[in-house]
Amino acid sequence: MSMVRKALSVILCLLFLLQTDKLQPNKDTVFFRDGVRRIDFVLSYVDDKDGEKKQERRREFEANLEKAGLELETDDKSDSKDQKTYFLKIHAPWEVLATYADVLKIKVPFKESDIPHGQDVPLEWLSHPFRLPEHIMRPQPDYFTYPFDKTKTDFFLITDKDTFFPPSTRNRIVFYILARCPYYKEGRKDKDKTGIKRLLSNGTYTAAFPLHDCRYWKRARNAECESERYNLYNHWARFLCFYKEQPLNLIRKYYGEKIGIYFAWLGFYTEMLFFAAVMGVICFTYGVLSYDDNISSKEICDADIGGSIVMCPLCDKKCPFWRLNSTCLSSWQSHLFDNEGTIFFAIFMGIWVTLFLEFWKRRQARLEYEWDLVDFEEEQQQLQIRPEFEIRCTNRRLNKITQEMEPYLPVTSKCARFCLSAATVIFWISLILACIIGVIAYRLAVYAAFASIIKDPMRKIQVVGRFITPQLATSVTASCINFVIIMILNFFYERVAIWITDMEIPKTHLEYENRLTMKMFLFQFVNYYSSCFYVAFFKGKFVGHPGKYSYMFGKRSKLRNEECDPGGCLIELTTQLVIVMAGKQLWGNIQEALLPLMRNWWSSRKGRHNPENHYSRWEQDHVLQNFTQLGLFYEYLEMVVQFGFITLFVASFPLAPLLALFNNILEIRVDAWKFTTQFRRPVASKARNIGAWQEILNAVAILSVVTNAFIMAFTSDMIPRMVYLYAYGKGASMRGYVNNSLSIYNISRISEENMPDTQDYWFDNSTTTCRYRDYRYPPGHEREYNHTMQFWHILAAKMAFIIIMEHVVFVVKFFVAWMIPDVPSDVKARIKRERYLIQEYLHNYEVERLKLQLSASFMTEPPSETSLVADKHEVLSECL
Repeated sequence: MSMVRKALSVILCLLFLLQTDKLQPNKDTVFFRDGVRRIDFVLSYVDDKDGEKKQERRREFEANLEKAGLELETDDKSDSKDQKTYFLKIHAPWEVLATYADVLKIKVPFKESDIPHGQDVPLEWLSHPFRLPEHIMRPQPDYFTYPFDKTKTDFFLITDKDTFFPPSTRNRIVFYILARCPYYKEGRKDKDKTGIKRLLSNGTYTAAFPLHDCRYWKRARNAECESERYNLYNHWARFLCFYKEQPLNLIRKYYGEKIGIYFAWLGFYTEMLFFAAVMGVICFTYGVLSYDDNISSKEICDADIGGSIVMCPLCDKKCPFWRLNSTCLSSWQSHLFDNEGTIFFAIFMGIWVTLFLEFWKRRQARLEYEWDLVDFEEEQQQLQIRPEFEIRCTNRRLNKITQEMEPYLPVTSKCARFCLSAATVIFWISLILACIIGVIAYRLAVYAAFASIIKDPMRKIQVVGRFITPQLATSVTASCINFVIIMILNFFYERVAIWITDMEIPKTHLEYENRLTMKMFLFQFVNYYSSCFYVAFFKGKFVGHPGKYSYMFGKRSKLRNEECDPGGCLIELTTQLVIVMAGKQLWGNIQEALLPLMRNWWSSRKGRHNPENHYSRWEQDHVLQNFTQLGLFYEYLEMVVQFGFITLFVASFPLAPLLALFNNILEIRVDAWKFTTQFRRPVASKARNIGAWQEILNAVAILSVVTNAFIMAFTSDMIPRMVYLYAYGKGASMRGYVNNSLSIYNISRISEENMPDTQDYWFDNSTTTCRYRDYRYPPGHEREYNHTMQFWHILAAKMAFIIIMEHVVFVVKFFVAWMIPDVPSDVKARIKRERYLIQEYLHNYEVERLKLQLSASFMTEPPSETSLVADKHEVLSECL
């Protein structure tokens, strides 16, 4: 009997659980409670002290949404996990989707494409380890498409109206309605009370987002859900997939073309970095292998040569006389980056950047065709005025193109806003330059302290002093301080740039992004590169000579301009570049990966450990981060700043492309991980290219040729060495170059202001002269301390090198750009064929339609459908 009772109790428990499961259906779904209507968008809100006013806004807004044809369903706060958040679920029925697809000219399929993808590639099997499954790379077949026309629904391939428009298109349409739907009372026309953005800013709603289709770690339980997020996580977002190709078609289908084009560009840029990194490693290896052939460094380190040369003090009072062989280590380090291979690498990078930009244009053209963006023009976005522009511009005028009244900004207001914007930009750029000048003043002031500490024999740090020169210590600390200042200023720049752009009230989203892009890059350009420009082109160029030194703020400041090591300033430029570039990449990865992971660890853990029937899909997405309109902007900005580092100053550090390559391999997977696990699903949007970033990349590419030519001429020591080798050296040898490159000065003529404080010069008192880095006549010469003819020969060689290098690289650049067409020939042919087929199908469709109309004219005319849906169209037009 006891066994029977136990069996009965188990059966009763199972029946109770089954019944409970029926009463509490699975909430991890993207459908309404009926399980039929798909949730296209979710709004959330909470009750607070200002509840009545917000409740009134919500009531009017939701009433207008229903008038526009949207269907709503509300989850009470008692159903949510936190017991205080309401969720409003929105569904767009076929009528609404069709109307707005017509308005937005969304392209939809009308026939499956019969154009083959491409030809077989030889040795294709070699790429199999890097490939993804075909259903991931091509999640849907290719179609011929045409802008949707509601009057021609039978022309398109509509098998199921519920699935005809993909989720990304549905959420794009719903967001378009939400951004323009008013929340003022009926009969009033308060134009400023319009759109979901304003309701979010005033706290009426706390969030607005489309839903992910499933959890990223498991497939959707509903067979009608696509589980694309799960596929993206498994095949794209995991770091173990770093060597695999990106599923760009799936990214585009799930997130939209704008995000898809970013990852396509980032992936292509990373692929091209591989070739630059290989060449940089080869050039660096050449510097290492030619280590023993560096005669100049051997002479500096030689106790009989470098040890016997006494150098003049590098600063006033605090800096002692010093022997040349104290810079032995830095001269060897400088040779690793300043050798004959560096010239070749600088020329190679000038050509590489052209190949990168030209091949990207071809890749972009192919994506435009494959993603059906060939006929997508920016003017389609320009016709869609920003809601903020409509609200803040109360003046109206006739648009000559659309022949409709539209808001506009008066010329006087536009000029005033432009002047204020320009003044603000100039002020902040001046602030950046002031900070850079402050860092330079720090270098000048602290160098003396390092020189006195490191060189003082009474201090027990001589071991350190052998490896760390005052120049190196000053450069490293100044670079670290400069990096901290850059990070602090960046925090303010982002907000200032957004404030300025908002103040200008751009008309369209495209115009807004372009203006913000130019301002932010201008700020970042000055912020990140100013210190590198100083070291490369100003440090050591305006020093003067003993007895007639140059001072930064005049002689009273006692801040003598910095000198370079006898081996040149290139090693300091390398140090500056490595610290700023590597520090920025490290900090960026910490911000992008570790901080979001720590912030969302608890919410993700809560999502994993709660039963699906208790933790709904909209609640899971609600706790994720919001992906703002400027989300991609910061991703592009980070990569373009990196692009500037590896092109503008790459002659000083051939390993920069290798660092960038490692960073980007990680960056792709970190960004993918963020999109699939940390962010809510963004609203899908279209873009046929990378926008204003393309012009910025072109400008940086042209500037990089000039900067690298000047670095090789004026920062590197290559030209003086080459002039000595072929014009002044004996037997085409570099022996004697160090002595030749140093001028002589009589110690007795050094003024009291420049003489070191200590009288213990630690050299024989019979020494009457010191050396300094310049080409000047010695004391006693009729033109003493004036530049020698060798100085002018070297200067002429430097100018000739700049002209020759620039012309050679620019000629190759323009020739390569001319040789490589922007659009591949096979893509051109496919575009023409597709357009021909579209016209043919449209013609046949119109002919068949006309035949049906003619045959119907002999029959009784059916009731007009226009009168049946007139009211509906009138309501829909209010949000257009």
